[in-house]
Amino acid sequence: MGDLIGEVVQSELYYVARSEFDRVARANAPKPALMSLYADMTRLNALYMIANAGSGHIGSSFSAADVMTHLYLSEMDRDGDVFFSSKGHDAPALYSVLISIGVLEEDLLHKLRRLHGLPGHPDISVPGLVTNTGSLGMGISKAKGMVEAARAKGKPKRVYVMTGDGELQEGQIWESLVSAANRQMGELTVIVDHNKIQSDYSVARTSDLGALQAKFEAFGWLCERLDGHDHDAFTACFARLRKETQRPKVIIADTIKGKGVSFMEGVAIDSDVEMFKFHSGAPTADHYQKAVLELEQRLAAKLAALELSPVRVSVAPRPEAPLAASEQVKLFPAYTNALMRQAERKSELIALDADLILDMGLIPFRDAYPDRFIECGIAEQDMVSQAGGLALDGMLPIVHSFSCFLSTRPNEQIYNNATEKTRIVYVGGLSGVIPAGPGHSHQSVREISAIGGMPGMVMIEPCCPDEVGPLFDWCIETHEGPSFLRLASMPYATAAKLPAGYEPSRGKGYVVREGADGAIVAAGLLGVAEAINAATALAQDGKNFAVISLPWLNVVDAAWISEIAARYPVIVTLDNHYLQGGQGQMVLAAIAEHAHAKPRCLSLGLHEVPPSGRTDEVLAAMGLDGAGIARSITDFLSA
Repeated sequence: MGDLIGEVVQSELYYVARSEFDRVARANAPKPALMSLYADMTRLNALYMIANAGSGHIGSSFSAADVMTHLYLSEMDRDGDVFFSSKGHDAPALYSVLISIGVLEEDLLHKLRRLHGLPGHPDISVPGLVTNTGSLGMGISKAKGMVEAARAKGKPKRVYVMTGDGELQEGQIWESLVSAANRQMGELTVIVDHNKIQSDYSVARTSDLGALQAKFEAFGWLCERLDGHDHDAFTACFARLRKETQRPKVIIADTIKGKGVSFMEGVAIDSDVEMFKFHSGAPTADHYQKAVLELEQRLAAKLAALELSPVRVSVAPRPEAPLAASEQVKLFPAYTNALMRQAERKSELIALDADLILDMGLIPFRDAYPDRFIECGIAEQDMVSQAGGLALDGMLPIVHSFSCFLSTRPNEQIYNNATEKTRIVYVGGLSGVIPAGPGHSHQSVREISAIGGMPGMVMIEPCCPDEVGPLFDWCIETHEGPSFLRLASMPYATAAKLPAGYEPSRGKGYVVREGADGAIVAAGLLGVAEAINAATALAQDGKNFAVISLPWLNVVDAAWISEIAARYPVIVTLDNHYLQGGQGQMVLAAIAEHAHAKPRCLSLGLHEVPPSGRTDEVLAAMGLDGAGIARSITDFLSA
């Protein structure tokens, strides 16, 4: 531990201990100046947490730091008032503040996105957090429920909730406003972190919010607008708002995404801002060095102006990045190529996106076919119904978002489209239990059960890049109804290969590893890869298990499953999904209905909400790595 660093070493990370926050908070200095200093200290720690974890959201954490600092240090009664962030991306900043004031144990500073540590998005398992967030649009509605609960108990309390500005594109936000005004929820204050940049573009370019203050006021809310980094302005604003006891309040806090580090700051003056570099992900070593030095310089200047002694910092070694296996593969480049081939063939193909153009591999399509690309923003229900209208008029819509949001949030809209028997392809990324760092709001492990039973719906998942194109082509060229292409976003090592002359055949799988003692049936990049790893481990104990890739998640061919059941005395199904409603249940139901032979059957998959953490530790904890799968099969065979 030492004074503020004058030189940043690439192999080191830097953070501020809680004792230093305590010292600054007790200082005899103007409170707004102290809070501004305190906020920069929390930025340094949030940056440390993200760099140490290897992932996180810098931009939103930095834009929200002043708001959170002001609420906890000046505005809220921590024994009664409640605050939470609806957007969830700012979790590192929130954790940093909660650690600094003693709500969270200081050791948790080193455990962001680690098993038994701090999840990537807020979760009520963490002390001081009152609701799970990360799935956007729900916050104001949840806050209203908290207000009603407090009223019912006869113990009214103030509830503060932060939203993102991109989050305001979610329809539930606007549903939530009306009854809050009608029920005179003066206890409720919403703060909009209006940093003007979302995942893909600026908010204005994606879906302009228009006259935002006038919109809130039209719903009956008392609305104020201010500089979200000005603590004097916040002090005066909250003093005025406390006088209003009937109307719900909203503060539009004009903030800067990445505030506090000049080269990370994104200022969306017009609609041309694109691809903000510090929305998500850990900083490079070079960026981290530069950011720490800049924060140091500003902290030093603020301390000197307040005649306070320098803040002392603690040093931690930079964790070594896990070595990527040389055989790791990615699915999305193959998907981009498949989409571009089909777009060239079919002029009616339209791609729709929900603010995830980079993640979903759509930049080449947007550049090549700008008139056939629709950016819908964070509005999945609207996007899916637009696709329904396009399909009814003869177009071929391809709908893109993360699976966790695409399969469930617009579930009714997908069902409505399915009843019209039109061809729509839904492409879901970030599918399955990994990446586990963001936590359960982003781990998509329920989409088969959510939409697999819809009329005409066929769900498929490729196990390797070479299978992406054939399956996507099948959805477009062969299937006449709706389909869902489930894609893993993370690179992963796999030994899976397609058989020679492979062509998709509805409901039928294929052998990727031979064996006679039993077969593991799995789907997808992760599932098939870990099934192969398990079979390799079992072979060392003399158990020779085949691995079958079944890319069809919700349909099983009767004749094929009868043949498989007759060939193998033991069938193990493996789901990168909850067991209930997953592919495994489809396979076992097909065996029960169609097969004459009845092999011993074991179902493996998720029994509970998966935790946040590093990939290897989460897969091991869930028993979904090769070693865990092999162990479960061995126990089953010996029972």
